Amino acid sequence: MRIMIVTDAWEPQVNGVVRTMQRVIEALEAEGHIFDIVHPGDGFLTVPLPTYPEIQLALLAGRALKKRFHAFEPDAVHIVTEGTLGMAGRAMCLRMGHPFSTAYHTRFPEYVAARFPIPTRWGYNFVRWFHKYSGRVMVPTPSMVDELNAAGFINTIAWTRGVNTELFHPDRRAEPGSAADPFSALERPIFLNVGRVAVEKNIEAFLKLDLPGSKVVVGDGPARRELESRYPNVTFTGAKFGEDLASCYANADVFVFPSLTDTFGLVVLEAMASGTPVAAFEATGPKDVIPGSDAGTITPETGDLASGAVACLDLRRDTCRAYAEQYSWHAVALAFLENLQPMPTPARRRFWQRLRRKKKSWVVWD
Repeated sequence: MRIMIVTDAWEPQVNGVVRTMQRVIEALEAEGHIFDIVHPGDGFLTVPLPTYPEIQLALLAGRALKKRFHAFEPDAVHIVTEGTLGMAGRAMCLRMGHPFSTAYHTRFPEYVAARFPIPTRWGYNFVRWFHKYSGRVMVPTPSMVDELNAAGFINTIAWTRGVNTELFHPDRRAEPGSAADPFSALERPIFLNVGRVAVEKNIEAFLKLDLPGSKVVVGDGPARRELESRYPNVTFTGAKFGEDLASCYANADVFVFPSLTDTFGLVVLEAMASGTPVAAFEATGPKDVIPGSDAGTITPETGDLASGAVACLDLRRDTCRAYAEQYSWHAVALAFLENLQPMPTPARRRFWQRLRRKKKSWVVWD
């Protein structure tokens, strides 16, 4: 298939949305599928997202997107995000009568409300409108599907996440205190958090915990400087990638995931694949993955996350690894393929013949 991906989130951004799509595309390209990835770095006029300059928003993208669509002639269109580029892709498909699928990767209304005085109901009105005409809305977990359906969403389906079990592996764990241990200078046990250092990630809930040993935060983001100044006893390493990141996971003793807004939390699986148990709040994502796994603990949102984190010290690291091995990126990629909304072959042939004859006779929103 020829698949057009329209996304506001792409490199150099570092987040679960980008990692998920990269792994899915890599797996499907190996099967012979062809992709055209439209993202803000493709030469569009961009402006930084207010309060989050790492994210660039593409402006006036409709005309260029129309040209890309004509040149590529995709069999299916998938819109990854609800940003300005995603809205341009949605408008284009609706005007042309071309089916499309979407994904609900992040709690957009809660993220906006955490940064601006905007009621979450306004945010839900927007995302419900955005996904209304999607033939399939891919959602990370069954509990998130139930939550969105209760909020009036339609055409939702659970589409889980995978983990790179070759990169994230217990064999990267070094002898504590040795030269290969990235935390050799810190007192153990090591309680780790990995992710974007931003207000919506609820990282301060982790930083406030009364825990033995040391706390480490791996990642970068708009809240890092302020949190570093307020919590001088916490080690902030900045962003890590590849083997350096995998080493951090494997050499931690417990991974603490305090987020209440993630729809899945890919880092949870990465920690487990590295043999590190996970302590998390009972929020969407962790509550779909951790219960019954013997690879972590779940704490009610108003409960004591510190007790759950300390309890993880008694869990077996080989059990964590075995549980993570059940999540395959290949299976995730095939599920993505099945959820796309291509036109039936005869209709698709007529669609492109008609467009070629009309030679861009339609108008797209800019």
